[in-house]
Amino acid sequence: MFRKILEGDNEPKKLRHKVRNMLELAAFFSICCLGMPGCGRKANTEALNAPDEVSALEDENNKKDDNITEIVRFDDKLDDYKPSKGKYNFYFTYKVDHPWWDAVAIGIEDAAKQFEEKGIIIDYEYLAPNAASAQEQIRRLSDASNRDFDVIGVDVADVDMVTPAINDLIRDGRKVMTFSSSDAAKEDGCERIAYVGNTHNYEDGADLTEALCEKLGYRGKVAVLVGTKGAPCHEDRALGAQNVLAKYQDMEIVEIVYDEDSVEKSYQLTQKILAGHEDIAGLICCNMSNPVGAARAVIEAGQEDEVVIVGMDHDQEALEYLRDGIIYALGVQDCYSIGFDTIQVAVKIADGCLPGDAYPEKTEEITTIIYQDSARSMLQTLYGGMD
Repeated sequence: MFRKILEGDNEPKKLRHKVRNMLELAAFFSICCLGMPGCGRKANTEALNAPDEVSALEDENNKKDDNITEIVRFDDKLDDYKPSKGKYNFYFTYKVDHPWWDAVAIGIEDAAKQFEEKGIIIDYEYLAPNAASAQEQIRRLSDASNRDFDVIGVDVADVDMVTPAINDLIRDGRKVMTFSSSDAAKEDGCERIAYVGNTHNYEDGADLTEALCEKLGYRGKVAVLVGTKGAPCHEDRALGAQNVLAKYQDMEIVEIVYDEDSVEKSYQLTQKILAGHEDIAGLICCNMSNPVGAARAVIEAGQEDEVVIVGMDHDQEALEYLRDGIIYALGVQDCYSIGFDTIQVAVKIADGCLPGDAYPEKTEEITTIIYQDSARSMLQTLYGGMD
């Protein structure tokens, strides 16, 4: 089978090799599955805290490992839907070349493999620019519209800018869905057919901020590192953070900055924040890159015991900082299921199915807040390392 998976615009073999290695590792550690793909999944609003006391340390560790495999699963199975064709051709573009979308690609690849085992070929292209750009995303959508794809999928870089391009494609008879972390929804005026991914980014930002406020005793100055300006997931998390902080009179936002989903830029911005606000107490990070950059800057400044960091997702370095107590909490998304369900929904859209009994208009995936006590198990599950 021919399958293109391009990381940025690099040679596809590089990412395919990475994805396959991660799949083999993940399959070894994966234990259980929550629900069938294609169905809505609720956000995990209960953070994964230290487990209840049990009679033996071994039982405690087993329980924790089981909890982790419920958060990041690698064993979804295709539902009972019977595709009407023997071959499909999809195009997916996302905000920026970044490891977060490599994790989504694992689910995409696994779903395609399971379809192949049923005799159904899924060809796809999986593309992103090296730097986030709504204009570049619009160009890529335009190029894809001139080729023979059954479905075009987009992780929206900017709702206001990209929605008109999506609507133009729909009116020209193209089948367009959104996926991953950023939707352009019906209420935004977008005519996309369906969305698969995180439907609760606002709540994720709010939950992380509540954890930070509690840790600080509801008192202190904080800064918010957002990510890409206009990206719905980043903006929604930042809005959730701001609204939570507004509830507490002794909490104060001293800066809101955009790091463009860059570790290096978030590091530099955090350096400036620390230098400009000697009494800074917390940092709220709204994407997967900025917890890493923020932690590096805090360590460099020797303020690990003074600044509380919360942020998003499963970056290995971020999880190591969580394990070491540099980062206080991370919101981990189920990227695998996002990718897996994206393929299942794309097949149904290609067959002409509209949202309803076959699949929902919005397929909701989970996010779970984890703390230091879960970091080692998460590192082993995702990366095969405990140290």
